[in-house]
Amino acid sequence: MAREGSLEAPTRHPLGQNTPDFWDEGKLFDELERVFDICHGCRRCVSLCGSFPALFDLVDESDTMEVDGVAKKDYWKVVDDCFLCDLCYLTKCPYVPPHEWNLDFPHVMLRAKAIKFKKGDVKTRDKLITSTDTLGKFASIPVITQTVNAFNNNTLTRKLMDKMLGIHEKSLLPEYDSNTLVKRDRNRKQVNNNAEATETTTGKVALFATCYGNYNEPQIGEDLIKVFEHNNLQVQLVQKTQCCGMPKLELGDLDAVTRAKDANIKILAQLVDDGWDIVTPVPSCTLMFKQELPLMFPDEADVLKVQQAMFDPFEYLMLRSKAGKLNTDFKNPLGKISYHVACHQRVQRIGMKTREVLELIPETEVLPIERCSGHDGTYTFKSEFHDTAMKICKPVVNRVKQSGADVYTSDCAMAGHHIEAGLADGSKPVHPISLIRQAYNI
Repeated sequence: MAREGSLEAPTRHPLGQNTPDFWDEGKLFDELERVFDICHGCRRCVSLCGSFPALFDLVDESDTMEVDGVAKKDYWKVVDDCFLCDLCYLTKCPYVPPHEWNLDFPHVMLRAKAIKFKKGDVKTRDKLITSTDTLGKFASIPVITQTVNAFNNNTLTRKLMDKMLGIHEKSLLPEYDSNTLVKRDRNRKQVNNNAEATETTTGKVALFATCYGNYNEPQIGEDLIKVFEHNNLQVQLVQKTQCCGMPKLELGDLDAVTRAKDANIKILAQLVDDGWDIVTPVPSCTLMFKQELPLMFPDEADVLKVQQAMFDPFEYLMLRSKAGKLNTDFKNPLGKISYHVACHQRVQRIGMKTREVLELIPETEVLPIERCSGHDGTYTFKSEFHDTAMKICKPVVNRVKQSGADVYTSDCAMAGHHIEAGLADGSKPVHPISLIRQAYNI
């Protein structure tokens, strides 16, 4: 008899996209039915996202009230609602490997998305909004930036975008900044700190800006650099990189992910060889290099090399703190902070390092919220999913309202703005690294 649940730490098998079985649609549907049957018998993950309620409704409304009564064509409804947050795998599922049932819901969803994309069953809208480099380069051109931002905030154009492109008229679209982080960094006076290495950090930090950090909110990257330099770290902005590949991964475009990997890993691996650690200001991008690329390309030495040198910014600061190298001379208390813990940070298995750093600030209280915001990069923008995204976010919004906090924050800036849309009270999120800069008064 199979054991109920597992006490071992979850592990992960490589994705296996280079094997013939991965692309066999018949074998995919066999695996989907097997996984769905296990999930139907468990139902622990019903509150996480839209995929599980969609699956359970299909089962409950079928003639047999079992998975065998669900039409195979309806499996895609479950796949389309998955935005690969990975929370089911890490926080809920008792049947992940090494359990003998070997259940990896996110990876079977990713496999299904990849097969769907390969078949050409993908909307032009989805190709467009996941082309973050192309959009960012165009929208950050001066004058064009103003036009794009104006269009994205105009009621009439948003109605047209909803009708013609399927981008929900009420979704809060990110603004673009013509003064990108790359442009700003050209004017930065390099600080040649005599960075001291520790057992786990070199003290030399290469910042992978990310598309969002470069084109949309470059201030976050500027604040990160200031905070790191204030801690006697040597910082450089990585040049000539591409998107980390996460948007294309969620689309199922694995060829695009491979191209981005080839471009970025070559640059980042050389930096590691030269003694640099790497951080990114966006949890999804950090996760891409820490988990997704190593699972896709487990035999590539440079991918694994970059994985070992990749850090969440607050993970890095806490490693410095444990070695007695963190500047704790904070000037300004921050009061009560409502802190949303981003999904793609939670699944890095590093703990709440952001909270740990913030709580070093005197007269500062951090109230964590461990619930998905439902944003997922592009999910909330889509007309067919926006209402579900807002529904997923509602418990987070309620917790922020009930907290009475002076400020709310999330390591995922996009999640922060999704909460902003849910609050609809004019308040704005402040990124945690920006809060640290405020506390230092720099």
